[in-house]
Amino acid sequence: MFSFGHASYELKPVMNSGIVQKLGVCSLLLLLASACYRAPEPADLTIINGSEPETLDPALITSIADSRIVRGLFEGLTRLNGETARAEPALAEHWQISEDGTRYTFYLRKNARWSTGEPITSSDVVYSWQRVLDPKTAADYAGQLYFVKNAEAFNTGKWNPLTNRKYAADEVAVYAIDAHTVEVELVGPTAFFLDLCAFPTLAVVPRFWIEKHADKWIIEQPLPVNGPYQLDFWKLNDRVRVRANPHHWSNIHPPCRIVDFIPMSSPTTALNLYDAGDADIIWDKSLIPSALMDVLRERPDCHSFGYLGSYFFRFNTTRKPFDDVRVRQALSMAIDKRRIVENITKAGEQVADHFVPKGTADYESPEGLHHDPERARKLLAEAGFPGGQGFPNFTYLMNNAPIDAQISVELQAMWEKELGINMEIRQSEWKVYLNEQSALNFDISRSSWIGDYNDANTFLDMFMSNSGNNRTGWKSEPYDKLIRTANLQTDKDKRRKMLQQAESMIIREEAIIAPMYFYAGVNFFDPEKIKGIYFNLLDEHPVHLIRKVK
Repeated sequence: MFSFGHASYELKPVMNSGIVQKLGVCSLLLLLASACYRAPEPADLTIINGSEPETLDPALITSIADSRIVRGLFEGLTRLNGETARAEPALAEHWQISEDGTRYTFYLRKNARWSTGEPITSSDVVYSWQRVLDPKTAADYAGQLYFVKNAEAFNTGKWNPLTNRKYAADEVAVYAIDAHTVEVELVGPTAFFLDLCAFPTLAVVPRFWIEKHADKWIIEQPLPVNGPYQLDFWKLNDRVRVRANPHHWSNIHPPCRIVDFIPMSSPTTALNLYDAGDADIIWDKSLIPSALMDVLRERPDCHSFGYLGSYFFRFNTTRKPFDDVRVRQALSMAIDKRRIVENITKAGEQVADHFVPKGTADYESPEGLHHDPERARKLLAEAGFPGGQGFPNFTYLMNNAPIDAQISVELQAMWEKELGINMEIRQSEWKVYLNEQSALNFDISRSSWIGDYNDANTFLDMFMSNSGNNRTGWKSEPYDKLIRTANLQTDKDKRRKMLQQAESMIIREEAIIAPMYFYAGVNFFDPEKIKGIYFNLLDEHPVHLIRKVK
């Protein structure tokens, strides 16, 4: 146990009595009997948040559930506006952009402090970005900084012929001009760079604390943070509790002083807790019982809306027979996606034959592969598997969400019926699933992607050869070149055409992924009691803006 002020970190699951009564958990009785547990004070706001966090380190998070918590704890130079989901000033009070769009000068707030009282300076910003790019950190989202000059070269260990050594951290073009001024030099003009600065991976973290505690910095107390909330405690399989940060630069305390994020994997349990009044918000569509979606959508506290998110699956292109593009195309074209959105998801999702969602700014996707079972059978035969003969059994990797399980069973039936091939389903707990996917320990894997900002690049650059989020084993220098060149373009039409060409490669010519549908967000909260939630294309709802009406 690590003490944290009046609270603590515990490495065993503990739940408060209200939740235990709903779940029928008896282990708490043993703890009460031995006087080892004292229930925490009630939270002002309780959110059912999805899976247990993997980490709260901004450099290492990869899931939406983790980012919801981290955004409240750590801020970057900018943050997302709760209504528009576009960048607004955070640690940087204001900034200047050069005429050619390649140099940004940020001016930090002089009253910005860590929750432990130390001032936040420009050197903290430089350190935080260098840490993300350091190969030793192994940040999946390091590529978000590749728009900064020399960032990619440092992260990938490229050789610098001028110095006759690999690029070093201090060669990355982010500079501390003085204690409150940061200058950033970009490879080329990047229209969405301010939105990137609001992404959790680019948040500013406490160098003095990390250097003191190394890998344990996120669990040592008292954790220095700079967001509107500070970490109170994190009890595994119970909750993450955050509390208003009195040292936040805004000097405005959030309406909800104490907020609990409850990890949950069971839709039935989540809905029961919510309906019993033990939670105020359900913030993960996978926690809405899909069998009841038709009925639940009629309730006034069920809110459905479109946002920039795609559900798809990845092929492991390093494994036979999925190294053959004809096989990948065949499996993609054999899927009746409309049947899935009408019979399983049922929240208003749109069938996706392309990857970048509709509504993405300044972009329209190229045509992808459509449902065509006859053509799929011909492609499979051309690949050497007529009628599915000789096709090896293969596995479909997925996490343990009930709706994903239903989709996997449907895919299994479709591929057996249309192609005569046999798929085995491998269901894993969330963390195991992510690790297996990163290690390419799968044949086909269920996947999803939510836009980090409103631009097609957030969906397309993940399949560049050196991206930590690629997870297909596919590498293409022509694809990489298209993405890099497009992002240096100032002509919107030329840039759009390049990105369309790149998207066509991954969904049609190479078919390394199979888009399934575009997400419809579904949240549960009583609009008469909960205010400050604004629906936007990124499904981002800053917790510090949410208030309860009694």
